[in-house]
Amino acid sequence: MKKKKILITGVAGFIGFSLARKIIQYKNFEVVGIDNINSYYNRKLKLKRLSLLKNKNFKFYKIDLIEKNKLYKLFEKNNFDIVFNFAAQAGVRYCYENPKSYTDSNIIGFINLSEMIKNFYVDRFIFASSSSIYGDQKPFPKKENSEVNPINLYSLSKFSNEQFAKSISKTINTTMVGLRFFTIYGPWGRPDMMILKYLISAYKKLSFPLFNNGDHYRDFTYIDDAINICFALLNKKMIGKFAIFNICSSKPIIITKILKEINKYSKKPLIKKKPRDKADVYKTYGDNKKINNFLKKKIKFTSYTIGVKNTCDWFLKNKNLFS
Repeated sequence: MKKKKILITGVAGFIGFSLARKIIQYKNFEVVGIDNINSYYNRKLKLKRLSLLKNKNFKFYKIDLIEKNKLYKLFEKNNFDIVFNFAAQAGVRYCYENPKSYTDSNIIGFINLSEMIKNFYVDRFIFASSSSIYGDQKPFPKKENSEVNPINLYSLSKFSNEQFAKSISKTINTTMVGLRFFTIYGPWGRPDMMILKYLISAYKKLSFPLFNNGDHYRDFTYIDDAINICFALLNKKMIGKFAIFNICSSKPIIITKILKEINKYSKKPLIKKKPRDKADVYKTYGDNKKINNFLKKKIKFTSYTIGVKNTCDWFLKNKNLFS
């Protein structure tokens, strides 16, 4: 039986690494991963993730999506069946500090990758979008056909990805699937996101910035649940050439409740209260009925109490990565 060859971009990142680690356990897949290993956050963590992917079914190349010639050679050398794109400049606040990194990675890089998809036959292209494209408007929960309102460069870049993929899906044989991720968290997560940032602040005795007194709601979605959905989409027959799915638990939780849960397993950092940030939406809350119906099963999402405990346990065992 011929192995399916899969490309995962951003493979040293949180979601890309987590998906690669799952796929390489199966003998009928061969995974190629690329990443630019930038210094937006802890490179030590990214390199440790890569070290855990050492497997005969995995190959890694240090490539940035803006390096079009390297991308071309990679696609020329490999006959990819499926491409997952998780390479992107993340973070909503950082877009005000370094907007060019978002246009390079999230827009130009996405276009470059899409050109490779177009020039070399790929059966399926699955890419990361974001809940941030919905903006900060009611009603909730947000459905895939809800009105969108990107309020910063990050969310605008993700929406542009969706629109570009939708347009080229009409002219090529590749099926394009966008995944609107809602606050993914868990072991091996991003240290710039709230839960790990809180834990790192306590560990290093740093102050933790608490915006708007923690009065924000987020649709926290555990990493294993998101990865199980991505894995299910590997072989699931698609209907049509383009699709968008919310990837969310559909259970928004106030930030202060999450912090109280973390405090059961960690010391508290010094809290530095700050006003609401202009880049932050007040609430994210997605409807996950579409992905449930498509996969024809009721997905059992991990409760936040278990997810937070697992994340804290992982951090306490791996805090040397953040020294």
